[in-house]
Amino acid sequence: MSAPVPYAGTPAPGVEVCAVVLAAGEGTRLRPLTERVPKALCPVGNVPLLDRALARLAGLGLTGPRRVAVNACYLGDQVVARAGGRAHLSVEPDAPLGTAGGVGRLRDWIDGRGVLVGNADAYLADPQAPPGPDIAALLDGWDGHGVRLLGRPADDPHAPGTFDGHDFVGFSLLPWRLVRDLPATFGDLVRAVWRPAEAAGALTVVPYRGTFYDTGTPADYLAANLHAAGPDGLVDPAATVTGRVTGSVVGAGARVHGDVDRSVVWPGATVAAGERLREVIRAGDYLTVPAAR
Repeated sequence: MSAPVPYAGTPAPGVEVCAVVLAAGEGTRLRPLTERVPKALCPVGNVPLLDRALARLAGLGLTGPRRVAVNACYLGDQVVARAGGRAHLSVEPDAPLGTAGGVGRLRDWIDGRGVLVGNADAYLADPQAPPGPDIAALLDGWDGHGVRLLGRPADDPHAPGTFDGHDFVGFSLLPWRLVRDLPATFGDLVRAVWRPAEAAGALTVVPYRGTFYDTGTPADYLAANLHAAGPDGLVDPAATVTGRVTGSVVGAGARVHGDVDRSVVWPGATVAAGERLREVIRAGDYLTVPAAR
């Protein structure tokens, strides 16, 4: 067996960490897009969100079914097929178990390790560090005892939902001592782990200096795509474009014969001649979701 790749951020000696990507949610705020594709597989910059999450973990040396798990439920067969052999899979029956229940269902797999939990729908980008090293500070020197959250300063540091004046940005680090008691029933990490740890003085917020979108709404999903594309936009080489495309993302196999501005055209989608799309997401031949704030 080959030696494990070292972490870009290193916990204290003797502390082992695994990772869980939460990908079971229904993505109700992105409907009707998520009626056909689970939120975790919606493309951002022509890369499914799940692939982005797994690439970030790989940048920390966390790869393979022994060290990375993915949960699935809504349209779970698609998530399972996409994850393939890259991760241990936990398919939740009936309905998603929430963030705490999803981790609780993986207790036997976590088995004494600390766990880095990431939301599949989190889009993060730091111009000064690649995916993985950009969140490595979460792991640096961690002794396996306290809870760490990745955060960025909130517009209102006293607003409900903030932690030490920060908004949560998609990743948390949890000790086994708190994970081992999580039941495999519906619940969320905010109430089950984060707030109790905060009250006990055992929660630390690690600032994130890059850009973050949770991609949960059409507006934020579009914003994440435009950020990933950059000012010149991003057109997959396998797309057919005869129309005018400016500042947009166009996926593989898309056919764009109309005008597209600051929009997302999903892989395989069509924009007919004479159509003018602006600040929307187009999927298939006709589905158009407005995304302006």
